[in-house]
Amino acid sequence: MSKATGPAQSLRQAGHAWLLSCVICPAAIQRAWDAEELAPIETGPHWRAAEAPLRQSMDAIKRIGPDRLGPVLADVTSERAWWLLPPCLDDELDDIRLLTVHPRGWPLRCPPVLYPVRGRVWVERPDGSGRLTDPTFLGAALGPGGGPRLPAEAFG
Repeated sequence: MSKATGPAQSLRQAGHAWLLSCVICPAAIQRAWDAEELAPIETGPHWRAAEAPLRQSMDAIKRIGPDRLGPVLADVTSERAWWLLPPCLDDELDDIRLLTVHPRGWPLRCPPVLYPVRGRVWVERPDGSGRLTDPTFLGAALGPGGGPRLPAEAFG
């Protein structure tokens, strides 16, 4: 492993380990990934998932900025994206018409962090820290007033 790729590879491996730590049976998830299958990871105690169109999600990623992003999973064949949000999410995003917030226990079919599977890829990979996207930033980026930049009050 070269010095140039070492830290990036290490972050991907930390993200992979974090994602496995979010499930009851990591061995079953790893077996699915080893078979190059998507693995169902239920939302709930570690994070919730909000689904949005891929194109608008890519724009929102730019608006939010890299220092404020949590993991974002994309499916290029269905043109959908899933944002990992805090598990304590309530109704903060109910008025954002582009988003569908899935309930606790909903299975998000995930590829491993290290590589894409069947058209699904982590456009913003888990980094192992457990950082998730703040729903305030996501709502501001995708909401009715979502423009090229987040409104100043979103940072207050």
